[in-house]
Amino acid sequence: MSPPAIIAPSILSADFASLGAECSKTIDDGADWLHVDIMDGHFVPNMTFGPPVVSKIRSHVKRPGEQTGKGTFDCHMMILEPQKWVVPLQKAGCDLYTFHYEAAISSTASTDPVYTSAEKTSPQALTRFIHENGMLAGIAIKPDTPVDVLWPILANEHKEEVPDMVLIMTVHPGFGGQKFMPSQLPKVTSLRNVYPDLNIEVDGGLAEGTIDQAADAGANVIVAGSAVFGAMDPAAVIAKLREAVERRRGGGGGESADRHKDSGGDDDGGGMDASLIDPGEKLPGMRIHEQGAGSGDAVGISVAD
Repeated sequence: MSPPAIIAPSILSADFASLGAECSKTIDDGADWLHVDIMDGHFVPNMTFGPPVVSKIRSHVKRPGEQTGKGTFDCHMMILEPQKWVVPLQKAGCDLYTFHYEAAISSTASTDPVYTSAEKTSPQALTRFIHENGMLAGIAIKPDTPVDVLWPILANEHKEEVPDMVLIMTVHPGFGGQKFMPSQLPKVTSLRNVYPDLNIEVDGGLAEGTIDQAADAGANVIVAGSAVFGAMDPAAVIAKLREAVERRRGGGGGESADRHKDSGGDDDGGGMDASLIDPGEKLPGMRIHEQGAGSGDAVGISVAD
């Protein structure tokens, strides 16, 4: 059985004039996490906010009593230098620090926003640093990045270097209100078939009209922005999103690829079809069903709504 449904409304769609109250109310309406989109204007062509704002809204939302518990701040770091901001975000109240693979393979190993470093970081080193600072780690990939890049990262035998959650972007990161991209869902299905206990997040264009496709593919962490914050009855929308995921728990994502094609999405998500993997066959850089991030201790990632 896949992990429970986690509904993480994106505060990018909240009323910033009363952000603290909006965040508190959304948790009261039934949300599990808050998805906090942090953009630097370089990694993506948009800017949002940083640690001072996270610190302020943290005072309006009780910290989770356990990892991935209610009130988790799922900070989606759409920034060029993700390692520099681990410590400031931890101090501000972040619980799950989700960085982009694309940034981690090209950024520095500096651990201070003020200084730079000639040394480069990596997804594995960054994940370890996040864990050392007491947070869960999520790794996100953009639509143009194939899922194949994640297999050696998730199969790492050093558990401290294995992300707790994977975020599959179903829009191009940077702006809310974009159209949902069903072509990205085969990535979710591939991950779910190999890692049944992994928290897999989808972000971008999720609403009542697209949640069934995401749930069929195997996603259990659902980011939705305007669908929640713009609703007349946010609690009812959150309940519907949760019910769609819970109905499919344990069903895997086996039927999803055909449904994505039928819905008009191209099956160009990239990567192998994990449903075709022979469990007895040892593939390079992969350990089938031995993912250290499982057991429900997810950490995950995203932008947009």
